[in-house]
Amino acid sequence: MKKLFFIARSVPRWVVLLVDLAINGASFSLSYFIVKQFEFHEILRGHFFIYTAVYGMIALLIFYLMRIHTGIIRYSNIHDMMRIFMAVLLVSLIYPVVTEFFVSRRYHIRSLNIAGVLVVNFFIASSMLIMMRTLVRGFYFYVKRISNTHKENVLVYGADTEAILIKQAIESSPTNKFVIAGFIETDASRINSYIQQVRIYHIRALALLKIKKNIDKLILMNEQLTSEDKKAVIEKCLQMGIKVLTVPPSDQWVYGKLSIRQIQELRIEDLLQRAPIVINDQNICSELSGKRILITGAAGSIGAEIVRQVLSYKPHTVILCDQAESDLHEMQLEIEEKFPDINIRIFIASIRDRNRMEIPFRQYHPDIVFHAAAYKHVPMMEKNPAEAILTNVMGTKIVADLAVFFNVHKFVMISTDKAVNPSNVMGTSKRIAEMYVQSLSNIVQNKSAEDIVHIYNSWSRQFIFYAMHSKTKFITTRFGNVLGSNGSVIPRFRAQIEAGGPVTVTHPLITRFFMTIPEAVQLVLEAATMGKGSEIFVFDMGRPVKIVDLARKMIRLAGLVPEEDIKIQYTGLRPGEKLYEELLNREEKTLPTHHDKIKIARVVPCCDQAVMEIEELISISRHGDDYALVKKMKELVPEFKSNNSEFEELDHVPLKEAFLQQAEAY
Repeated sequence: MKKLFFIARSVPRWVVLLVDLAINGASFSLSYFIVKQFEFHEILRGHFFIYTAVYGMIALLIFYLMRIHTGIIRYSNIHDMMRIFMAVLLVSLIYPVVTEFFVSRRYHIRSLNIAGVLVVNFFIASSMLIMMRTLVRGFYFYVKRISNTHKENVLVYGADTEAILIKQAIESSPTNKFVIAGFIETDASRINSYIQQVRIYHIRALALLKIKKNIDKLILMNEQLTSEDKKAVIEKCLQMGIKVLTVPPSDQWVYGKLSIRQIQELRIEDLLQRAPIVINDQNICSELSGKRILITGAAGSIGAEIVRQVLSYKPHTVILCDQAESDLHEMQLEIEEKFPDINIRIFIASIRDRNRMEIPFRQYHPDIVFHAAAYKHVPMMEKNPAEAILTNVMGTKIVADLAVFFNVHKFVMISTDKAVNPSNVMGTSKRIAEMYVQSLSNIVQNKSAEDIVHIYNSWSRQFIFYAMHSKTKFITTRFGNVLGSNGSVIPRFRAQIEAGGPVTVTHPLITRFFMTIPEAVQLVLEAATMGKGSEIFVFDMGRPVKIVDLARKMIRLAGLVPEEDIKIQYTGLRPGEKLYEELLNREEKTLPTHHDKIKIARVVPCCDQAVMEIEELISISRHGDDYALVKKMKELVPEFKSNNSEFEELDHVPLKEAFLQQAEAY
């Protein structure tokens, strides 16, 4: 039975057409009998067969032309029903004209009250045709439901159009593995109503449904995740061990239909996302369209997303610079596939090599530079401080100097919240890079030759000349951790959960700010557009998230129970790591901008002497003396206090020296 009913091939179209004509003919005959009051003797003596034959031929022509027989009956919908109504109505309108001119007048035969026959037939024929399709569809899904006992009962969140579309798409899929057991709603006015024979339940019934209907999963549309009500539903599901599945918005369905493959498990990245950021596309477009743009670190997480979003504004040329050849190659293939008409240039280089980095500036004369290249892993840089200085400080200095030399319109530096009150080498290196960029911006804007010569006495006279005539605007952006970036905590937790645990967290109280990569880059582009030079823009990162809470939610999202199925293990703070991050120094305040998620930091000014000592810092980094190097960093950035690091003792050096001096004097 099951094999016969679910045969892959549908019933031939000519069979459906014949069935439709048979139903229509039977309906016309019944209508004729009703109007004639079932006087069979008189009916059969009259012209019943002629009128019926003419009606059948007209119906055949109209049904064929309107192709009502071409739809697969088991998937009939409201549009198919409307076509049936229109087809029967059209036959009813054409039939009197044909019978009047080609039957009655030609053969001089008339039948009493043919209009009444057509009115009765319209309702009977359309109802029977629709009923036939409804019965076949209902029988198909009934047999399908009872013959697939291995399928899972699931709930759909919502009782709106999107929820109905999800239900219809799932039920019509040949590879479907779900049975829709109900809809979940928070609107009390809809509770206990039915949609397509499926009941709507209140969220409070979730625990009962889990037991009564053996519910293990709930499906909702991805775009619904920003609502607070829906987040509350997700939290309830996670607490009860119900897995949450998401589907993309209907405008992203393949060929307008939901594929079962598009139903994915809810990810922590989805759960942490906030309301969509609104940016001024027109301003960004005018800033980037038709421009030559250089992006350093173009193969990294942030750099790659900058590339993607910049390309959507149709720049003249985009130069992708990175030293990671494999990642850059993958980026090139992606861009060539998605943006075949845009001119891109691939440039493999290290930002630490000034001669090499000068080539793209000299060849392409970029209008805008997005500087995203940097070392960012805190524990790694704590063990290799020289590399942090050579890349994050010297590399930034090289790219910024070249931007001045070649009169780039805007230089946008990607910084980090770890540069604020830094507790590690990485964050301090980014703060020193910020200081250099800010100082360079001030020099370019003030146009003071004496200051330039005094502070940057290592520069050539030619460079001083270009600095005085440069119009480069230097802009810095600060934000926290981005979800899904290379080496971030979420991919690590996911891998640990898949391996069966334990999930390792450094400290039970550690918190971090999180933002998705696309929204961070959106704000970078917006800040770059509004920047006038010398600003440090800080982004609204939302509320900080406890990492242990993040771990627990990820375990529950996997359908497991924290501490039972997957253990959480505390490993202690890593070198240079602190419990929480800040976006502002204690002495810094913010100024508002026209965008509510972007503020301007009123940065504590750095002294000229500190900037002059950056060259000395770079020189020390080449000698291999990490303690001397970190000591110099602490002199440049007084707020740098090492945390959980071998360099903590340097924070107490003045006390040690004073003690030794007192001991010697004694």
